[in-house]
Amino acid sequence: MKKVLTIAGSDSCGGAGIQADLKAMSAQGVYGMSVITAITAQNSMGVFAVEELSKGIIEKQIEVVYEDIDVDAVKVGMLSSAEIIDTVSETLKRVKAKNIVIDPVMISKSGYYLLKEDAIESLKRFIVCGKIITPNIPEAEAISKIEIKNEEDMIEAAKIIKKLGVKNVLVKGGHREDNCTDILLTETNEIIKYPGVRFETKNTHGTGCTLSSAIASYLAKGDSVEGAVKKGKEYISKAIENSFQIGNGVGPIGHFIEIYNRAGIDYK
Repeated sequence: MKKVLTIAGSDSCGGAGIQADLKAMSAQGVYGMSVITAITAQNSMGVFAVEELSKGIIEKQIEVVYEDIDVDAVKVGMLSSAEIIDTVSETLKRVKAKNIVIDPVMISKSGYYLLKEDAIESLKRFIVCGKIITPNIPEAEAISKIEIKNEEDMIEAAKIIKKLGVKNVLVKGGHREDNCTDILLTETNEIIKYPGVRFETKNTHGTGCTLSSAIASYLAKGDSVEGAVKKGKEYISKAIENSFQIGNGVGPIGHFIEIYNRAGIDYK
């Protein structure tokens, strides 16, 4: 059994954050563990409040997991302040964490800022810890400081981000209207394009969390970065295709669609 740790915020409606991470990891057949950095009050309509945990308890959560368990990969999601970013960075270095996947969560789909503006520079310093970082277009723009309008801009942003020290950069294209291709800039500077299919659904809550967790799961199982991204893309595409509605806003994706189908559940 491969073991994967997620370090992220808690989502009270279960579609994103820690909850989505653990679902995605379970769906890939790995054992998921969690370090909570913040508690969010949110539902399908949006994020309404965030309360950060203290740096002491965040640090201790990481330490005690590594003292007892051999962690095969780490997914890092919501780190809302410079203090939390620095704490996680220093602790992961101290425990010699491997296969770190960084999902630079900045703004929720409802427009709530999950990363404080003064923490972006700390995030840029933290990036060096990652085996791969998975920004969407707004996040890539914030980190690279360039505007992204097309694939050439995505590649340029990936190159700028890679210079910060991360080995691989996956710029996700889901925010583009004309084309949702994701672009991976590898450690050897190879550019790999992963074409996507756009599904007619508003229910995409937690897609970024889920993809990064799936990638971390496949890295834990021994896949290359390129292979992990490919398999992660296949999983997230199927999950989005089989998303469903809960509440009155943006519903979740189908993390366990195969289980639902086998159980005869009418999830739609």
